[in-house]
Amino acid sequence: MKSAVETLNPTRVRLTVEVPFEELKDSLDAAYKKINQQVTVKGFRKGKVPARVIDQRFGRGAVLEEAVNDALPKFYTDAVNEAELSPLGQPEVDITELKDGETLNFTAEVDIRPAIEIPDYSGIEVEVDAVEVTDEDVDKSVEQLRERFASTTPVERAAEDGDVVTIDLEAKVDGEVLEDGVASGVSYTIGSGELLDGIDDAVKGLEAGGEATFTSELKGGSAAGKEAEVTVKVTQVAKRELPELDDDFAQLASEFDTLEELKADSRKRLENMKQYDQATQAQERVLDKLLELVEVPVPEKLLEDEINTRKHNLEHHQLGQMGLDLAKYLEIQGKTEEEFETETREAAIKGIKTQFVLDELVKQEKLNVNQEELTEHLMRRAASSGMSPDQFAQAVVEQGQVPLLVGEVARGKALAVVVEKATVKDTNGETVDLEDDEDEAAEAAEAETTEAPEAAAEDKAEEKTEG
Repeated sequence: MKSAVETLNPTRVRLTVEVPFEELKDSLDAAYKKINQQVTVKGFRKGKVPARVIDQRFGRGAVLEEAVNDALPKFYTDAVNEAELSPLGQPEVDITELKDGETLNFTAEVDIRPAIEIPDYSGIEVEVDAVEVTDEDVDKSVEQLRERFASTTPVERAAEDGDVVTIDLEAKVDGEVLEDGVASGVSYTIGSGELLDGIDDAVKGLEAGGEATFTSELKGGSAAGKEAEVTVKVTQVAKRELPELDDDFAQLASEFDTLEELKADSRKRLENMKQYDQATQAQERVLDKLLELVEVPVPEKLLEDEINTRKHNLEHHQLGQMGLDLAKYLEIQGKTEEEFETETREAAIKGIKTQFVLDELVKQEKLNVNQEELTEHLMRRAASSGMSPDQFAQAVVEQGQVPLLVGEVARGKALAVVVEKATVKDTNGETVDLEDDEDEAAEAAEAETTEAPEAAAEDKAEEKTEG
């Protein structure tokens, strides 16, 4: 076999391959054997039909087609390896010549990873937000904790802002009650904005047994996005009572004996969280600076696939879970379809460039991923997916995604090398030592997520809808 490579552009090549016919022998033998198992010829046992009879009855062309289809992947792979290419996606193959008994010639066009030169990145400088925690921040944190320990007491009066009402709901669209539009015994805090638009005005002023009807756009369910006539009946009104901010509250809500100790701990947690955010901000800004230094051609086909994947994930996973379609999402975000298309394309380009550059850094810095690092990454991914580590690991293995996880860890290590060599200062002009804070901040972030699942869920939802 002989092959040659023609560079069509920095991210696409054409392979021209010439295969002597004798190299098709194994594939021809396999083709005859396969056809033998599929056909029946009178006078011959199944699987024992001679090759000349198959040629006469079914045509030599059918045998050649089967043999070529079987052999092409191997010859293509051999040509790629010989040229030391890194192909992206499937090739476009064109058989240019097939002469029985003489030769097989074909071409294969395929996108490849571009050659990238990583310049000296030790001079990168970025600015990040300073870690500053105010007394107001601490008070807000303690107040949120206090809200979680609020108690309710039924009252015999009209509902007011901040009250917790128990309600029954019935939603109609075009005069018909929806199958999933009836709910009983729903607990709702007036003013929280957690249910339907318009419900606050409807229930305020009602006593237990009171009823009101209002119109609202449904946020989820079978009629999501449609206007519905909603009837709400109040079955109980309860007043929310917050515990006193004193040492007793500290002992109730935490492991601390005094309110001052609780506040000190809240301050430390907030500092750790801001340090974690600062480290993340530094990584993002260093990466942006690095990408500015490197010329990275992007294959058009790969870009198109990445854009389509991002759109599919947004529409069918993220928005689907929220009961939204793309049009409603764009309306909420205040974006036009053109702006969405532009942002998606820019994000896809950045994602592809990031992977190419960091993968090149992995090779340049000779970075490896050990089992402990892979396991830690797997544990984090499992936690974020809502699966147990065992379930996640099994899914990764079954779907053949272990190399993807290894790549993620390696790219993370490559970025860490760049960040380590960068100069990072905060808005106060102070040099930031990220290495000292990273582990502690990560632990604090995990602890905060564990203690405040509602807030974490809301943050995750906001991150997903940012596109």
